[in-house]
Amino acid sequence: MKLVVPLERRPFERRVAASPDTVKKLVGKGLDVVIETGAGLKASVTDAQYEAAGAKIEKDPKALYKGADIVLKVQKPLRDGDLDELALIPKGALLIATINPYQSPDDIAAYAKAGVTAMALELVPRITRAQSMDVLSSQSNLAGYKAVLDAAAEYGRAFPMMMTAAGTVAPARVLIMGAGVAGLQAIATARRLGAVVTASDVRMAAKEQVESLGASFLMVDGMEDMETAGGYAKEAGEDFKKRQAEKVHETLKKTDIAICTALIPGRAAPTLITKAMVDDMKPGSVIIDLAVEQGGNCEGSKPGEIVETANGVKIVGHNNVPSRLAADASNLFAKNLLNLLSLLLSEDGKSLNINREDEIVAGTLLTLDGAVVHEQFKDAKAAKPAAKAAAAPAKKPAARKPAAKKPAAKPAAKPADTATDKPADGETK
Repeated sequence: MKLVVPLERRPFERRVAASPDTVKKLVGKGLDVVIETGAGLKASVTDAQYEAAGAKIEKDPKALYKGADIVLKVQKPLRDGDLDELALIPKGALLIATINPYQSPDDIAAYAKAGVTAMALELVPRITRAQSMDVLSSQSNLAGYKAVLDAAAEYGRAFPMMMTAAGTVAPARVLIMGAGVAGLQAIATARRLGAVVTASDVRMAAKEQVESLGASFLMVDGMEDMETAGGYAKEAGEDFKKRQAEKVHETLKKTDIAICTALIPGRAAPTLITKAMVDDMKPGSVIIDLAVEQGGNCEGSKPGEIVETANGVKIVGHNNVPSRLAADASNLFAKNLLNLLSLLLSEDGKSLNINREDEIVAGTLLTLDGAVVHEQFKDAKAAKPAAKAAAAPAKKPAARKPAAKKPAAKPAAKPADTATDKPADGETK
């Protein structure tokens, strides 16, 4: 079988879906691995390194995809612009990538129409057997680490306490909002740099983990357990939100750096830091919003920008933070993919076994044999082209149906950058 790894063409994406190590293992399983020219360069992997691992290098995208049985990508295929990647994927081929299914009903419908078997890595279930396949945890771990380094770069003071002959430098006070995978790594990193760290989370289960890393846990009066059975943070009631906001507001007045990591699967990121809170922070304070691409946890954050407020607070909203550590992020991502693919491959590497009775397969499989098969996304429909709607003025246009149903109470997907009370299992925001 032919397995291909294309160059990632989306903005801000520097990662690649295969490493020389995983290529060697895939070739060892009997697969013909073909890598697009330059696919790994931004992740510090040369074409020569892939060739040494047993892969072939292909310059022409059309030739790359021709006859492909398996396509491994970091992000979903492009469907517009100079290159329509989906149109190049052969019918019946298996596509494994991060697909962002909750926000991409059109893409899901398009995969089904094209006859592509699509698996969404965000939907890997949170079970022990799937830990090694969980890209959200591996990538969020790096994002939490990088968030602290980004904060240190923007912060105009030192992190640790320093006692010198000229005087004492006070340690930075850091507040981590969301004690999931990204949050726990941010706590550990900030502590290593010598900061005084406090962390908040709506889940009481996070308290022990936070304190085990040497940080203080921000308690809210009347705190309730706000964790779903799947390990995600669920939405709190209005009364609890008010109490929590008041506590956070008071804490932020004494905080130098705030790192926000909170996401809710299938929904916009919750607002944790309001403009009023930002206005009361000290000049020179820094806020890192890891949820900026999903709407942001901080009012005023902007994707891809560093916003400086009138009172001298910096709000940092870098895009695709894991990609800012492309080499390590790619190695971990590639290993996650290898582990998932190993579940599907026959022993001789000559066939795929899409066993829908397996809960990992059932949880990640979006489309199969021309149909949308995932229960949460079966209503995904392609949007009608605007040109067609305008082309028939004599007819009364039909009301446009919602693109996709929102997931019910128990989400099966994970957020992009935060974690749960079980960091090894996955992530919550």
